[in-house]
Amino acid sequence: MEPIPWPVDRLVAQLGRWSVSRGPLYLLLAERLRELIDSGQLPPRAALPPDRVLADRLAVGRTTVVAAYDRLRQEHKLERHQGRGTWVAPAVLSGSWPGALPLANPMFVNYLEPVAGVISLACTAPHGPPPELAEAFCRALTRLPGPDSGDIGYHPTGHPALRSALAERYTARGVPTTPEQILVTTGGQQALALLTRLFVGPGDVVLVQGPTYPGALELFRDAAAVVKPVPGDDVTAWTRALADRPRIAYLNPSNHNPTGTTLSALTRRRLVEVAAAHGVPLIDDEVLAGLSFDGSTAPGLAAFGPALTVGSVTKAVWGGLRTGWVRASEGEIAQLARLKAIHDLGSAVLEQLAVVELLPRLDDLVRRRGAELRRRHDHLCAGLADSVPEWDFERADGGQCLWVRLPRGDASAFAQVALRHGVAVLPGAALDPAGGSADRLRIPFTAPAEEIDDAVARLALAWDAYRRTGGPAPASVHAIVV
Repeated sequence: MEPIPWPVDRLVAQLGRWSVSRGPLYLLLAERLRELIDSGQLPPRAALPPDRVLADRLAVGRTTVVAAYDRLRQEHKLERHQGRGTWVAPAVLSGSWPGALPLANPMFVNYLEPVAGVISLACTAPHGPPPELAEAFCRALTRLPGPDSGDIGYHPTGHPALRSALAERYTARGVPTTPEQILVTTGGQQALALLTRLFVGPGDVVLVQGPTYPGALELFRDAAAVVKPVPGDDVTAWTRALADRPRIAYLNPSNHNPTGTTLSALTRRRLVEVAAAHGVPLIDDEVLAGLSFDGSTAPGLAAFGPALTVGSVTKAVWGGLRTGWVRASEGEIAQLARLKAIHDLGSAVLEQLAVVELLPRLDDLVRRRGAELRRRHDHLCAGLADSVPEWDFERADGGQCLWVRLPRGDASAFAQVALRHGVAVLPGAALDPAGGSADRLRIPFTAPAEEIDDAVARLALAWDAYRRTGGPAPASVHAIVV
């Protein structure tokens, strides 16, 4: 049985923060590879990249990779043969099944968990909840049903009070909505997961903006879809792509993650009209919609025609408040509710009641957060311009991150150097299904100013170290369609 080619991009993503601990780099690399093999994330006969190729992508010396491979060969976890390469030994027990392909994005490997001494710029999320959240939970406690109410606490479609409040909110924004058109989910990520499960099967074509939100990208890959990126604001390209009748199209049209741009109302209307004409469902990810720096909120796609809308309070309030929703037709909501019930029988009631309490004040919270993000955005832009003036980026219109272009080298390799300087940053290849953006970094500005200053200082030191090594030329990154 021949070894299974394992793309270097996939392996680098799976390795994640392998180099942040103390000790010789070859031992740290061997330890992380051993973990991937023992957990089944690297299956038997997975062919690993050549020594020099992996060394270039990890920004380490070739001897580091050779020593790590040789150590694992001595443990009988790898096989190495001159002229044939290196692969996972077939005798190694693994929890994976034949042909299983693990998630490739480092965000979903180990970048969400904090590591001592490392500033994480890999995740965009508010740093701590506002005081209004604790107050909302206190008021929500008074809404809990009594012991003789007969309420068993399971609401697969969502608590009626929250569904009604969200329907009223959409209606007030000019999108008439009934409670039956709302499904409450455990965060926006579950909303996207349920939509993916309902609409996408192996081999289905999914259109996305290129680059795109990595959480959605990984869901589509996990469904074994064929993910095709389209330039975000290129109406002509979108018109051609939609005419090919993909299974579904996913857009993050307001304060886009990672570029921070917002599509015009004219572009939105045209995309909805073309999608409707070809029978292509549109997913409108509105999670960042209110975080515009000028305080405006663009109309959602559903204001112009059929669209599946995903919302959440996570980015506006706090990541720990795991309440999201889907707005769709009653028939689609009924199908999504059946899928959700299989997984969790319904989201936590107390949290939903707290969101009910927050909704009347949500617009004020969002505006306040948008203003704070603008200050932090300007602070980050000034810091980068001063410390790494050769880096290139466009100022964002809103959202939570900058899309930064490196003047040379490979962002994945630089990210490894940055880790060794105590800062975790997400390389652009993790957000680009076409395998582009190899020279890009996504840098959030959600942290307080002091932490942004510390992170920029570490990035500048890492960049100086990376330049001195004569970082590799941008690598050709292959799309990872799982």
